Amino acid sequence: MARLPVRCLQAVLFDLDGTLLDTVADLSVALNRALAEQNLAGLSADEVRTLIGRGLPTLIERAVARLGAAGGRLDRALLLERFHVHYERIHQQQEIQTCVYPGVSAGLAGLRALGLSLAVVTNKPQKAAVDLLARLGLGRWVNVVVGGDSGIYRKPHPQPLLSACEQLQVRPAQALMVGDSLIDVLAARAAGLAVVCVPYGYNEGADPRALPCDGFVESVDELPALLAAAVRAAGAQLG
Repeated sequence: MARLPVRCLQAVLFDLDGTLLDTVADLSVALNRALAEQNLAGLSADEVRTLIGRGLPTLIERAVARLGAAGGRLDRALLLERFHVHYERIHQQQEIQTCVYPGVSAGLAGLRALGLSLAVVTNKPQKAAVDLLARLGLGRWVNVVVGGDSGIYRKPHPQPLLSACEQLQVRPAQALMVGDSLIDVLAARAAGLAVVCVPYGYNEGADPRALPCDGFVESVDELPALLAAAVRAAGAQLG
């Protein structure tokens, strides 16, 4: 993890789905309810897991492709619209199954205790991301949320990460990205951030452990100790 900016690190940016939160159950329910309205069979949660990444419009496109010939008669715009309706209804009716990954709460608290600012940069709509973070008790640790509808571009474009850095008033070289997918790695590289990945996420169905990142942490709660130890080691080398 030699590329980590430990001596000047001021902020950590996190992906949401597959990194902080396991959201596949709610995404699957909303998608399948929207599909049922067009008289189509749903997809399993395992299938949906491989479709997550690059935002909801891409999820819809991938779901249609997965359905094959049956997907040809779908109204895709209506499917996306109804997905949003069902996803919001899941939240309004307290049906959510989304959960926080083990170690995330302790990890975020530990990073804030080190004096670091935290942001979430996700392709999920900003309101949905903010609501989930608040509902699941993570919002108190997060300074900035950049959603997929916050600007012109979504990850893997660097703009969302650069926007988060600007709002946190840090330079990209002073920030670290933590994600679970090639999308996060490509966005971080393009924005000039070092990037660490977790091995348990979605990564569009590919093995996260094969990602060309700067290092891995088994869980987010490993990060505070890892960064603190790296700072001490860097200080010792300078001394």
